[in-house]
Amino acid sequence: MPWNPDQYQQFGAQRAQPFHDLLNLLDVRPHLKVVDLGCGTGELTRLLADRLPDSDTLGIDASSEMLAKSHAFTRPGLRFERRDILELAGSFDVIFSNAALQWLPDHDALLARLWTHLAPRGQLAVQVPSNFDHPSHRLLNDTAREFADDLGGFTRLQSAPASRARPVASLTEYAERLFDLGGIDIVAFEKIYPVVLSDADGILAWTRGTALVPYLERLDDERKAAFEARYRERLWQQWPSGPVFYAFKRTLFTARKPA
Repeated sequence: MPWNPDQYQQFGAQRAQPFHDLLNLLDVRPHLKVVDLGCGTGELTRLLADRLPDSDTLGIDASSEMLAKSHAFTRPGLRFERRDILELAGSFDVIFSNAALQWLPDHDALLARLWTHLAPRGQLAVQVPSNFDHPSHRLLNDTAREFADDLGGFTRLQSAPASRARPVASLTEYAERLFDLGGIDIVAFEKIYPVVLSDADGILAWTRGTALVPYLERLDDERKAAFEARYRERLWQQWPSGPVFYAFKRTLFTARKPA
């Protein structure tokens, strides 16, 4: 999936706010082995590594475009690798993931899998979007249905969260799953981060950095332009004037494994 780090970073400050809240949930101890799942450009992974003294931190991401930016943040004790999250191997004191797991299906099985890579006393900390019921996503879903033939079949877009009925679990389900896995010190909450955009084109620019990516990468230039135009039309019908209040809603949860 070809990510555009510059497009993603257009709203970098707003997208980073949940990361800082997740970071504040970590139990800070020295000499931890840490992995950041879906590290992107590595800028926030550097902050994660800096927060945990003398940590050995690995950032992994499947996007070579994003990782190309990570060289600027590499330092002793911090490295980056191109790797799929499901290829995770080894044991870690902290498994951290900021806005990445929504791209993977079956979170019940995924959490169980990640838990096996958590060392005793280790901590799992995750943040995922919880706004797939927002009009920006519903209208994207409607547009994808309209272009299903061009997209190779709408139901085949398993990597696109907006095309799945339940791309993330509920807050309660995450907390219950962590308990079932034996987690302790469970914290789970949902938070809205207000984002004010000038008009409907602001919503389009926002989604270009994330939700639109798996759809546009399947289309040639002509159909890509047509898809965006139709989606934009729907957005302007929803928000015919500005400013637009975008409720950037996120789910954050963490738990520790007993000693």
